[in-house]
Amino acid sequence: MQTKPFKYLFRIQYLGLRYHGWQVQKGVKTIQGTLEKTFRYVLQHENFKILGSSRTDTGVSCLYGAFELFLPNKVEPNSLVDPLNDFLPADIRIIEGFQSSYDFNVIQDVTNKSYGYYFSFGKKPHPMFAGSVAYAGKSLDLDIMNEGAALFKGTHDFRRFCSQGKNTNDFIRNITYSQIDEPPKHFAFLPENNVMVYRVIGNGFLMHQVRRMAASLISLGKGELKLNNIEEALISSEKTPLSAKAPANGLILEKVSFVGYKFE
Repeated sequence: MQTKPFKYLFRIQYLGLRYHGWQVQKGVKTIQGTLEKTFRYVLQHENFKILGSSRTDTGVSCLYGAFELFLPNKVEPNSLVDPLNDFLPADIRIIEGFQSSYDFNVIQDVTNKSYGYYFSFGKKPHPMFAGSVAYAGKSLDLDIMNEGAALFKGTHDFRRFCSQGKNTNDFIRNITYSQIDEPPKHFAFLPENNVMVYRVIGNGFLMHQVRRMAASLISLGKGELKLNNIEEALISSEKTPLSAKAPANGLILEKVSFVGYKFE
């Protein structure tokens, strides 16, 4: 018998600058840990469980992520939104809540994740933008970067574009969208000029995969890499990453979508 038979999905956004990623870790501030502390206060008990759809890294932000709340009792999820936001820090916000069910899995039922790597070039922007935009240097060839981004589209072995964990043995991932885009005009957290976003969409990513892909494209734009370097890396059996990780502050989990469910 399920001890927490009621499930609720919440949409969340946060600025990751002050946090050591999503997952609870001893001795450091995390998104999940902050959420659990706030839920304990609002619910006035500890008989609940939180499960996130994505484990973002230290410094990575989120615009439209998701997590599930497991409870022993029934609640109206949207009735929790305002109380939670009242006690959460200013850099975390719950957007809305939905009734879920036990045939839904917040991890396995993800149909795709959209990440945006936001970077500026030219004159260095004001430091106040550093929480969500990485500075990529004075000059970039955006056309060649877009050619490089197109190489990532499709099903490839990304072993040279990730950080390999102890249990990593499957490096095949499918990318459905990979392009250098102009950022949305309404994002007030971006400088007005000389900002672009490398947007990549897939159903799952390896550790640090998007940051290493972004770093490779920025190196390509600076003339430090050639297109054939990326082409060769995608068919290579070597394990050494082609590029270092791009800074975490430019990476934003833009959206998590679920197959067969309309949690938005």
